[in-house]
Amino acid sequence: MTALKICILSCILILSAAGAGCASPVAAISKLGYSIQVGAFAEVGNAERLTAKLQDQGIEAFYFKKENGLFAVRFGDFPTRRAAQRTAKKVAEEQGIEAYFIAPPLKGALPQPAKPEPPRRRDTPSTGTARNDMGSIAARTAERFIGIPYLWGGNTVVEGMDCSGFVRAVYNLCGVNIPRTSGEQFKVGRGVDRDELTDGDLVFFGSSEQKINHVGIYVGNNNFVHAPRRGDEIKISSLQGNGFSKRYVGARRYF
Repeated sequence: MTALKICILSCILILSAAGAGCASPVAAISKLGYSIQVGAFAEVGNAERLTAKLQDQGIEAFYFKKENGLFAVRFGDFPTRRAAQRTAKKVAEEQGIEAYFIAPPLKGALPQPAKPEPPRRRDTPSTGTARNDMGSIAARTAERFIGIPYLWGGNTVVEGMDCSGFVRAVYNLCGVNIPRTSGEQFKVGRGVDRDELTDGDLVFFGSSEQKINHVGIYVGNNNFVHAPRRGDEIKISSLQGNGFSKRYVGARRYF
C-alpha cells in the first residue's frame, strides 16, 4: 500500500469516527482538529471538480465560498499539524495542487449549549454574547453559500445527504464536528423551542422525529439556509412557507 493510500485511509477513518454514531451528545459533537484547505478558484466549477476527485478517493471534502468571493476546498480532521501536512503534501502531489493551507482548530474549549434564559419579550435580543457570536458566525457562513449549486458525496450520495452535508460543512468551517446525517444531527445538541430560535440553530423537517429527511441553518426572521435537493442551489427559505411549516419537526443548538 502506498504512502498516499495510507494517509488517505487515515483521513477517512478519522472522519468516519467523527461522523458516525450518536450514543451521546458528548461523543457526537466535537471540536474539529487541523484541516486542509486548497484552491482559490474564481469559478465554482473548478472547486466542484477538485472536490469530486477527492471524494472519489474516499475523502470527505467540501467546497465553499470565501469572504473574498473565491472558492476553496477543505477536508480532513487531524490531531496534529504535522499529520495534516503529511496528507496535504501527498494529496497536493497527486492532484497537481501548487499550494495548500492548514487550518488550525478552534481555540479554547468547544462552546457548550446555552442554558435556558429567563423569559423575555419576543422582540428583545438575547444577551448570551459568547453563544450568539458563534451562532452568528455559523449563520453568516451559511449565507455565503447562497446561490452555489451544491453536490455532496458524488455518485455515492444517499437521500438527504446533500442537506445534512451542507450544514456539516458550515459547522466544520466554524471548527465544530457534528454527525453526518440529519437524523443523527437531530439526536444531539439541545432542543430549542420554535419561538426561541437564534442564528446558527439547525432546523429539522420530516413526517416525525423518527423520519427526518431535511435540515437547514436558521439565519433569523423565520428564515433558514438549506440545500433543497441534490444539484439544486443553496437557498434561503421561510419556515412559514413552501410546506416547511407543516413538515417542521424541531430545532437543535450546538453552541
